[in-house]
Amino acid sequence: MTRLYNDPADFREELIEGFVAAYGRLVQRVPNASGVMVRAPQPDKVAVIIGGGSGHYPAFCGYVGPGLATAAVMGNIFSAPSAEQVYRVTKAVAGAAGVLYSYGNYSGDVLNFDMAQMRCEDEGMDVRTVLVTDDVASAPRGQEEERRGIAGDFYVFKLAGASAARGDNLDEVERLALKTNARTRSFGVAFAGCTLPGQRAPLFTVDAGQMELGLGVHGEPGISTGEMRPAREVADLLLDTLLADVPEGAGSRVAVMLNGLGSTKYEELFVLYKDVHRRLLAEGLELHDPIVNEMVTSLDMAGCSLSLLWLDDELAPLLDAPCTTPAYTIG
Repeated sequence: MTRLYNDPADFREELIEGFVAAYGRLVQRVPNASGVMVRAPQPDKVAVIIGGGSGHYPAFCGYVGPGLATAAVMGNIFSAPSAEQVYRVTKAVAGAAGVLYSYGNYSGDVLNFDMAQMRCEDEGMDVRTVLVTDDVASAPRGQEEERRGIAGDFYVFKLAGASAARGDNLDEVERLALKTNARTRSFGVAFAGCTLPGQRAPLFTVDAGQMELGLGVHGEPGISTGEMRPAREVADLLLDTLLADVPEGAGSRVAVMLNGLGSTKYEELFVLYKDVHRRLLAEGLELHDPIVNEMVTSLDMAGCSLSLLWLDDELAPLLDAPCTTPAYTIG
């Protein structure tokens, strides 16, 4: 249950205010907008703007900072930010090098970001969009463009931000973000639903001894229900699903991210990761910079997702490139 709030209607506004108060050395509020931006935007570099609904911290505002996102625009809980809010954030950080939008593939986000993009383009700005479509549960192989974006958001944001930070032009930042998305796969399971501020009941329930398979991050249940299993069998379930959907020409080097969805203990995640790690090595894969953390959450949902990004010599340096944000720092 979400317990700490005042008026539920003010939740987004108050969390942004508190976030900026806590991390003012790294970020600042975008004036008159539901967004945050880096303290010192660089107009000669591509601005990477990310966003979506609240309730997913550290996505999205936690990834704003040098080397990662230039700004994040935030909607109400599990709701897309309005086109007006996206436009205001874009105006605050856009420079001559152009703008890349990146966000999960959800209809409300697509509609509102697209409207903001058209408005910005009418004013002469060069704006591109890369949708994140990593969730293998949401559409079959061959229909990857229909898939949702879940924890794989992080990888696309990180590599796009690193490309922009080193001075790549907009065409190159867009190309690398698209390539990262095409090589990222995620799948999640949940053991309990999440509860919105001011509500007493979760958005969905999971019966005792059961788990939801293939869930999203907006409080929706999974695509199927299965019996709860020991950690080693959950690891095999996650990996059987992901390894059945390996991108074409992927190779054997993978970045791996085990993502907690909000209330699953880190100790549990480490138990699960032990079995994930064992299985990946047994498959002959070379592991690059594993992450076990909360990266894209769903309020207080109990569960986790596993993401794999198949790397090559072009993408690996971008993943390793320095960044400094409230939620993720390298170097």
